[in-house]
Amino acid sequence: MKSRKVSPEHEITISNPSSSILGQSILQQKSINIEDVYQIQPESGVQWHGQEFDTLYDYRTKSVLTVPMFNHRYEAVGAIQLVNCKEEVDQMLESKEMIEDTVQPFDESDAKAMESVASQAAVALENAELFDSIQILFDGFINASVKAIESRDPTTSGHSSRVATLTIALAEAAHQLESGPFGSLSFTQDQMNEIRYASLLHDFGKIGVQERVLVKSKKLYPEEEQAVMDRFRMIRQGIELEMTKKQLEWFIEQSKEEALVKYGNQSEALKEKLDELDDALKFIIKANEPTVLAQGGFERLQEIGRKMFQHPSGIASPYLNSYEVGSLSVPKGSLNEKDRQEIESHVTHTFNFLNIIPWSDELVNVPYIAYAHHEKLDGSGYPRKLKTHQIPVQAKMMTIADIYDALTAWDRPYKKSMPAERALNILGFEAKDKHVDQDLLDLFINAKLYQLVSRPQTN
Repeated sequence: MKSRKVSPEHEITISNPSSSILGQSILQQKSINIEDVYQIQPESGVQWHGQEFDTLYDYRTKSVLTVPMFNHRYEAVGAIQLVNCKEEVDQMLESKEMIEDTVQPFDESDAKAMESVASQAAVALENAELFDSIQILFDGFINASVKAIESRDPTTSGHSSRVATLTIALAEAAHQLESGPFGSLSFTQDQMNEIRYASLLHDFGKIGVQERVLVKSKKLYPEEEQAVMDRFRMIRQGIELEMTKKQLEWFIEQSKEEALVKYGNQSEALKEKLDELDDALKFIIKANEPTVLAQGGFERLQEIGRKMFQHPSGIASPYLNSYEVGSLSVPKGSLNEKDRQEIESHVTHTFNFLNIIPWSDELVNVPYIAYAHHEKLDGSGYPRKLKTHQIPVQAKMMTIADIYDALTAWDRPYKKSMPAERALNILGFEAKDKHVDQDLLDLFINAKLYQLVSRPQTN
């Protein structure tokens, strides 16, 4: 029996567990000591269910000591069962015959000792369960925090979890390499947890950013766009009213024939003026989209902004004020400089919020990893303009994941989803410009990690 291999994963299903030795020990809340399980009397109410195991492994179970385990509320949480008591600890039971001859019953001192062990085991088990429940609670808090942030900006829903997926995958891929630039890089499980939490919470600071900035989909806010539309409507009405006044004066002060001649001459001028106004408004509407501003667009907006009209209050006012010209002149995207500063402040907010959390020693770097995910290797990032040697490698990984998901996100109504190939090309340019780590990007591409967050299939 010395060389016999017994599978630790072998399971036996008990049809009536309450009648088993373990079951009775727990139900009766006491230790059960049996000299020979094959000699159990039916009237005892206890049954031995290990015959299947003995047959399967050609074994012989004889003496059995079962001790229940109780938590601090004296609730049974399990039991410890010892089989086949031997005189010598290192004695090998090499045959059934040897078991019959040498195995002896467990005595009272054995039971007392095991009851003490069971008590300690119950405490250890309860502590483990408590740790697991705390971990589950903490993970629930993390997920709830992510949901809360994304509810303020529904268009980015799922972004944090996708960034976490990509960053962890990149960290695992680098960890597995035995040579090259990451041959000496390794992460413990605690460090992987740091990466996961930092990735999930990297945008937590958006809770401190104005919601209208988070969801801004055009260069002008809706009320600002409406103000421009109303102003151009008023300008049109003013032009038409002024022309109507002139026409009335002509018909009152001049002959019908002369008035009709002037009316005909001015109609074309009026149409030209209104067409010019409509063209300007169409250009403004187009410029308001978060796309690349057309060449010459800035000059055209400046020109429109210099045009004046007579406000009903009597004050001469520009077609577009300086704020509107500045916002519409944004070369790409929807954020003007003030908006961009507001958005970029989320990184500092994230650090400040995360730094309040009393992280355990194993997770102490979470705030610092998240703090650096918008830094660039050449020092042109934000908010601290760190250089490459100052940026944690975990943050460098997250930067690639964050940019890739932002480019390829399919759930943002104000922009089309970018194909993976084009997004990877853009990341390539970012690497050439010393904004992201080239070696990490190569690993990200070669290992095809980007495929982990491919767009879900629709029916």
